[in-house]
Amino acid sequence: MSHRRIPKRKAILAGAGAVGIAAAAVLLPHANASQSGSGSDASGAVPKKMSAASAAELIAQLGKQLGDSAYGGAYYDAEKQQIVVNVVGDDNDIDIQVKKAGAVARSVENSFGELKSATGTLAKKATIPGTSWAVDPRTNQILVTADRTVTGDQWNRLESTVKSLGGMARVQKSKGEFKPFLEGGDAIFGGGSRCSLGFNVTAQDGSPAFLTAGHCGVAAAEWSEAQGGAPVGTVQEAVFPGEGDFALVKYDDPNIDAPSEVDLGNGQTVQINQAADAAVGQDVIRMGSTTGQSDGQVTGLNATVNYPEGTVTGLIQTNVCAEPGDSGGAMFSQDGSAIGLTSGGSGDCTSGGETFFQPVTTALAAVGAQIGAGDGGAGDGGAGDDAGNAGAGNAGAGDDAGNAGAGNAGAGDDAGNAGAGNAGAGDEAGNAGAGDDAGNAGAGGDLGNGGDAGNGGDLGNGGAGGDAGNGDLGNGGAGDAGDAGAEDDGLGQQHG
Repeated sequence: MSHRRIPKRKAILAGAGAVGIAAAAVLLPHANASQSGSGSDASGAVPKKMSAASAAELIAQLGKQLGDSAYGGAYYDAEKQQIVVNVVGDDNDIDIQVKKAGAVARSVENSFGELKSATGTLAKKATIPGTSWAVDPRTNQILVTADRTVTGDQWNRLESTVKSLGGMARVQKSKGEFKPFLEGGDAIFGGGSRCSLGFNVTAQDGSPAFLTAGHCGVAAAEWSEAQGGAPVGTVQEAVFPGEGDFALVKYDDPNIDAPSEVDLGNGQTVQINQAADAAVGQDVIRMGSTTGQSDGQVTGLNATVNYPEGTVTGLIQTNVCAEPGDSGGAMFSQDGSAIGLTSGGSGDCTSGGETFFQPVTTALAAVGAQIGAGDGGAGDGGAGDDAGNAGAGNAGAGDDAGNAGAGNAGAGDDAGNAGAGNAGAGDEAGNAGAGDDAGNAGAGGDLGNGGDAGNGGDLGNGGAGGDAGNGDLGNGGAGDAGDAGAEDDGLGQQHG
C-alpha cells in the first residue's frame, strides 16, 4: 500500500488526458422538458462556466433556496460546464433567481418533492432484492433498475408500482446482478475476502486510518496488505446494510506513513486534496484492485439499492464499470477531490453495467474523520491575533492568517499568502471561504469564485491561544495496498 512506500514519480491529474478519461456525451432533455437558451435574458444574467465541484455546491444551495415544490432537481452539463436547474411552474421570480445564480433554468413537470414522495412509494411497495432507484434530473424522472434475478411475480409487482406513479418513473432491466463488490486502489485482505483501500484519512482522535466499503468492514475485523499477511488495520466502525456502505479502519501503527493519495499504478499517484459532493453529469474516475482505473459519469444521487444482503440508501449511481474485489476503492474527480467508495452493482468492465458508490462526505461526517492531515504541527491556533506560518490546521476566528500552509481559513479578516488550504469563494486563494482579503494563494484547490478569500483568520484548530507558529502538514491519503491475490471475497461480486 502507498502507506508503506511513496513512489518517486507522481502524476498529478491536470486534465482528462492524464488518466485517459473519455469525454462523456451529455444527454439532451426529453421532449417533456425544454431547456432555456444559454444567452443572457432580460435580467442580464449569463450562465456561468464552473467546475463540477463548484457545481455540486451551488446545486445544493439552490435546492434549499427554491424549495421542493418549485425545484425539480439539477444536473451538471459537462460539455458546456454549466448547471441546468429544473423549475416547476411559471414563476418568473424563480427563473430570475436561478439565472442570477449563474445556472440555466429549465421548465419541467415533476417537482423534487413529488419525486421524493414517489421513491417512498417504491420503498413501501417494491423493495425487492435486485432492484434500485434514483432520481434522474436529466429526464425529470425516477430511474428504476431491475437486475436479471427479478422475474415472475416480483417483476409484475415492480412494473405495476412504477406504472402507478403516473409517468414519474421508468423501469429498465440490467443484464447482471446487483451485488456488493467485495474482494482495488490497492488490495486489502481480511477473513478470506479481498477489497480495496479507498482513501487515507485522519480519524477523530488524530490517528491515521482509511475508508473502505462497509460490507468489507463487516466481513472481517482486521485487514492486511497481503494475502495471509500480518494485519495492518482494525475496523473501528462499519455500516452495511442500511444508511450507507462504509467502514473506518484504523492503522495499527500510529506512526505509519499514510499519504493523501490514490495509487494509479506504474509508480503514479494522484494527490487527494479534499472531499466533495457529486453532481449528476460529473465525470469521475474509479480505482480498484481488480480492474485498476476506469472512468464514467455520475447518473443519479441518493440512490437506493436492494442487495441480497439488505437495502442500502444514500448512494451515488454511475455508469462506471467495476468487478469483484473493487469494493471500497476510490472514486475521485480530475481535480483530486474524493467523491465515493465503491459499493456494488451489476455487470463488469467488458459488458458495462451500473455501479453504486458511498459518498465520501457522508462517510467522513458519520465517523468524524477528515481527508488529509489532522491537527498537524501547528496545533490548535485559536482565537488569537496572528497565526503565522501555520501548517495544516483549520483557521480559527482571529484577525490575520499569514502564510497559511494547508488549512481551512477561519472567520478572520486577512488571509495573506494562503497556502494549500480549502479557501472558499475568493479570487486569488483557491476555494477560499468568506473572509476579507486573500492574497497570493498557494497550491490548494481550484481558483474560487468571488471576491476576497476566505473565512478567515487564524490558522490552527481553534483553541484559545494567541500565535500558532510553524506547523507541519501531515499526510493522509490512499496508499498502496500490496499485492492482490487471486482470492475472491466471500460476499459475491464485491469491489474493493
